[in-house]
Amino acid sequence: MTINKAACIGGGVIGAGWIARLVLNGIDVTVFDPDPEAGRKVGEVMENARRAYRQMSPGGLPEEGRISHAATLAEAVTDADFIQESVPERPDLKHRVLAEIDAHAQKDALVGSSTSGIKPTDMASAMTRHPERLVVGHPFNPVYLLPLVEVVGGEKTSAVFIDRAKALYASIGMKPVVVRKEIEAFVGDRLLEAMWREALWLIKDGICTVGELDDIMRYSFGLRWAQMGMFQVYRIAGGEAGMRHFMAQFGPCLAWPWTKLTDVPEFNEELVDLIATQSDEQSGAYSIRELEHIRDDNLVAILGALGKHDGGRGWGAGELHNEYVRRFSQPDDDR
Repeated sequence: MTINKAACIGGGVIGAGWIARLVLNGIDVTVFDPDPEAGRKVGEVMENARRAYRQMSPGGLPEEGRISHAATLAEAVTDADFIQESVPERPDLKHRVLAEIDAHAQKDALVGSSTSGIKPTDMASAMTRHPERLVVGHPFNPVYLLPLVEVVGGEKTSAVFIDRAKALYASIGMKPVVVRKEIEAFVGDRLLEAMWREALWLIKDGICTVGELDDIMRYSFGLRWAQMGMFQVYRIAGGEAGMRHFMAQFGPCLAWPWTKLTDVPEFNEELVDLIATQSDEQSGAYSIRELEHIRDDNLVAILGALGKHDGGRGWGAGELHNEYVRRFSQPDDDR
């Protein structure tokens, strides 16, 4: 799948990440974001992405695509064959933006939404011309490094556009996974939400601090999850008998009152202050840009390490990483 020209609507953290991934794959991108600081913010994310990609591919990168900023949304999308919407998670705003995209984009342009949890059927209700070309393309931050993108279709989404979305996202080094049934928050964010709720209770109840909870994650199962998913990890935990033994051994625990996943702590200023204060104590010595550099360096190193498995073939995200980096050193005709 070849993208001749892309448009990104919204240049925040996620939107800028999409811009960086597209541009560093040699694709021209037109950006529309009414924020007067959008140019600066996108530029800073581009610098982070370039820094990470130079580490990933010391042998060189393809010629960058061009970034242009449009004065209106209509101007941005008019001649684009791929449009990624990344505006804030407000249904009314999503509806307005998608309706305008639908009115001005070419009829066969693929429209992807970065929404974290709104069902595509709900969003497509604002598209009266061509709702069949809307898909959710939900990435994870930083978009320019993390390869997963959840692809979700709505009731009116055409299978043709689902296939196009898969091919398009794969062409820029991503791992598209099609969510089989439309559901709020899809798969990744539902898992994260479950952990987030439990984490808030653990902090609120004084069981641990923000820093201690993060240490528990990053020094244990976080390392496992970087290279194997939950079910493959638990299959190993079942020993020679595998998953059946694990389920038999730990299944009864599901009935025990270990978690508070069906309950939510009251969201108030006291909770916000508790979490924010501990977060400042944990990471306040670093600026956000410094933390982004640390994050990106770690991710590049992890992806590189996973790429060395199996005689250099790679494992999991490492295999995809190897394929992606290999493209950068090939002539344009081979990409």
